[in-house]
Amino acid sequence: MTKDNKYIDFDEYIRQGEPGKKEKAEYWQTAIGLQAVDGLKTSDYLKETARKHIEGDIDIDQARELIKSYYQSKSVREPDDNEKQEADKVSANITKILSSETFDFSSNGIISLHRRIFEGVFNHAGKVRDYNITKKEWVLEGDTVNYLNWEDLQRALDYDLEQERKFSYKGISHDVMIAHIASFVSGIWQIHAFGEGNTRTTAVFTILYLRHIGFKVNNEMFANHSWYFRNALVRANYKNAVKGIDYSPVYLERFFRNLLLGEQWDLRNRYLHINPTQEWSVQPNLGRINADDGINDGINDGINLSENERKILSHISKIPAATAVQMAEMLGVKARQCERILAAMKKKGLIERVGANKNGFWKICK
Repeated sequence: MTKDNKYIDFDEYIRQGEPGKKEKAEYWQTAIGLQAVDGLKTSDYLKETARKHIEGDIDIDQARELIKSYYQSKSVREPDDNEKQEADKVSANITKILSSETFDFSSNGIISLHRRIFEGVFNHAGKVRDYNITKKEWVLEGDTVNYLNWEDLQRALDYDLEQERKFSYKGISHDVMIAHIASFVSGIWQIHAFGEGNTRTTAVFTILYLRHIGFKVNNEMFANHSWYFRNALVRANYKNAVKGIDYSPVYLERFFRNLLLGEQWDLRNRYLHINPTQEWSVQPNLGRINADDGINDGINDGINLSENERKILSHISKIPAATAVQMAEMLGVKARQCERILAAMKKKGLIERVGANKNGFWKICK
């Protein structure tokens, strides 16, 4: 990659793996990707500035100052300058934060994090909201999550953080670990302590916290799936008994399974819509294994699969959240007979049920 290249390729820096440059590229890639949660895009100038920082021509504070000066000195304003200015400045701020080894696991730490992320962007950076909010969500067909009452915000943050501080990760399974992390993060987000910038603050806090407790975080996940991350937080915190919709943490858990376990769940925003079309509802499971590989491995290991078991494995690989009733219809048998087949498959160790019957999903084990 030459220094004349205006259009930076973060992936190329990461693939080359040169110490220092690789980490900087990962931080910039994540910071820029997170702007998508609010539909923002960075400018070409920001990307050129990021390249200079990655190459070592300037440090991160110089990069931030260049971006600030760029917008101050612009004589001709473009229609999207305000949005690009926010995206550019916030990306540089997040890059600086991710480059640091410091972390404050407290409500004041989260408030300070919001201030540092949106410094020079929001007048209310680092200020807890003093009003209640609602937000129309596409995945909820215009409905809103019920965010916490403004009078209880810091108390709620203190409580959630204290409960997490007491939690032990020692000796727990991956499934329990992922479910717990998803619950903790979605709870922090649901508090929605700030008027704006809650998802970006939650994402940066999550990265810092997971690193703090020893996880190696795949920054690319936040860079490429930040909008999915936000919509998964929405679904994890939305319940509507009249519409028959319960809290659905499974989508957020899939994000964290990819992030921390290296699984390959297909993360598409259309899957999260509360009323998906028939096409949108087909969610392939690329989880731990390729579906066909899983079935073939079972044969090679000496496990004799019936035709119905093969069909169920194939069906689960495409729709992990399928119910016994749905699979019975697929097989053309009664629900009770399908339940017996599923029970036998669990006993053989072929499949495993993760989560509650209503909100959980099936996992192929072999």
